Parts: sequence; C-alpha cells; structure tokens
Amino acid sequence: MTRKPRVMSGMRPTGGLHLGHLFGVLTQWVRYCDEAEAYFEIADMHAYTTEFDDPERIRDARDDMVAGWLAAGVDPQKATIFLQSGVPEISELHVLLSMITPLSWLERVPTFKGQIDALGAHIATYGFLGYPLLQLCDIAIVRGEFVPVGRDQVAHLELGREIVRRFNHRYGDGREILVEPQPTLSEFPEVPGTDGRKMSKSYSNAILIADDADATAKKIRAMITDPQKVRRGDPGHPEVCPVFALWKLLAPVAQIETIASGCRAGTLGCADDKRSFTDALNAYLAPIRERYRTYRDDPAQVARIVEEGTARTREIAASVLADVKRALKLL
Repeated sequence: MTRKPRVMSGMRPTGGLHLGHLFGVLTQWVRYCDEAEAYFEIADMHAYTTEFDDPERIRDARDDMVAGWLAAGVDPQKATIFLQSGVPEISELHVLLSMITPLSWLERVPTFKGQIDALGAHIATYGFLGYPLLQLCDIAIVRGEFVPVGRDQVAHLELGREIVRRFNHRYGDGREILVEPQPTLSEFPEVPGTDGRKMSKSYSNAILIADDADATAKKIRAMITDPQKVRRGDPGHPEVCPVFALWKLLAPVAQIETIASGCRAGTLGCADDKRSFTDALNAYLAPIRERYRTYRDDPAQVARIVEEGTARTREIAASVLADVKRALKLL
C-alpha cells in the first residue's frame, strides 16, 4: 500500500472565518483529508504575536474556528485537529532550534517589517520576530512534508527549510532528523474583499461564514465594482471588479464568460450582477452555515475532537523531540 504524504497546516484563532479562509485554504484541507495524512493546527500561541492584549478573544475564537473547519467539510475521522498550546513539545523544539537560527535570517523575512508597518510598533516583540521559527516547529514536530500556504507565507516556509538544512547538516551525521517541508499553493491563494484588497479581518472587508444571508447581501451591495462604469449601459471592465473575481470562486467557466461579456457590452448592470452573486453565494453557503451552527451549539463535541487530535499529535511530537535531543547530545 502506497504511503500517503503527510500534510500540516494551521490557522490563528483571531476572529471569524471568511471566504478567504473557505476558498483559499479550507477547500484544499478538505481534499487533503482523503489524499494525505493531514494535521491541522489551532495556532493559538501564534495569535499572541499580534493579539496578546486580548487573551479572552483568542480563547473564545478557538472553538468557533474549529466549528467553521468542520462545517466546511474537514473530517476529524480522516484528519488530526490539534491545539498548538496543548503540544508543549512544539515550544521546547522552538527553544532548541532558536539556538542555531541566525538573527539576520529572521529579520530578513518580508512580513516582519511589513506587518509592523501595518499593525504598529507595539507588535515588534521577541515572539513576533520568532514567528517563522515557531511556524517551522509546528510543521517539524509532526514531520510534515507538505504545507498548503498562501503566497505571503512562502518566505516563512523557505526560512524554515533553511533551518532544517542547517540542523541536519550540523547534527544529523548523514541522517535526515528533521524533514524539509515543501509548499503547496491554493488554487485561489488570494480572495478579494469587499473593497478589492485581499480579504482580511484586519481590513474589515470580509464576508464571514457566520454572517447570515441579509448581512451578506448588505456587504455585497456596498462593494466597489468598476470605478469607470458610471451608468448602467456603460461598458465595464470585469478584470478590475472584485465581484467578478468572487464569481470565479462559484460559477462554471461558461457562466463566468457570460458575465464578463455582459459587463464589457454594458448589458449587465452592477446592481443586477451583485444581486445575482448574492443569491448564488448565499445558496452555496447555506449548508455550510447550517453545519456551523450545529457545531457551535455543541461545544462538547468540538472540545472532544480537539482533545483527541492533540493527544495523537503528542505521540508523534514526543518521538521527534527525542530524536532532536539525541542529535544534540541532550539524551
């Protein structure tokens, strides 16, 4: 029997899941439940790098986030869902690998200065600087071979790969003690928000899985479309319209082409297009939202899934950490 590849990925519990998570990440996770040996992490410690002043919010967001994963189709019978802070081996590995990680490697990660500029100097902490290293430890502790990431995370993963190579070269004695993970990009790595920028809770431009149909309709009605299309009959430019970009997540190619043709010819008005998209999106999300409410109403079931997955992860983590300690002559 052919061994399935081991995949690891995770999310920070910092707020409600939105279409970017659903189409950019979760659709790929659902596929990995069948195609791979999958480990999905509730990255609660990572959340403290930017949300450290609101620990209650992080705690409350954990179960809500997992309910969204399950509603989207992540199967806990086929994949392992685990809590980062519930696997102390991750933290110990982080300390050990920090001893061989040059400071300059962490400082050159593009998102380090970019996130500080975007969110403020208050997040410029020791933990935030070490975020990519902790991210590697999340992967390495289960010997993850593949990591589904967005384009903005590729630099993090490449840094992690460098650290793995450095460790194996120095301490492996010809053996691969830690696995060098490979990135896999989602089909839709960046989903546009209601303002045309990348959908993000930080930008307040997200359509949430937890939104009801009316809230979704209100957000779509307010979306900016084509700034050059002033009147209904004016020719449009679908390539600059975020509503058209979102259509690509739902509609078949033939329908996409029809929408683009009507927009360019001026026969399809923006208001009509928004109404049609609202109906299509709400229909698509209806069963997901129903499952989400079911899991949110049963927190004990969610807690059991996380507890069982965390226990399974610790079994692997203990073995990996022991290998690392032996290589470092700590055992």
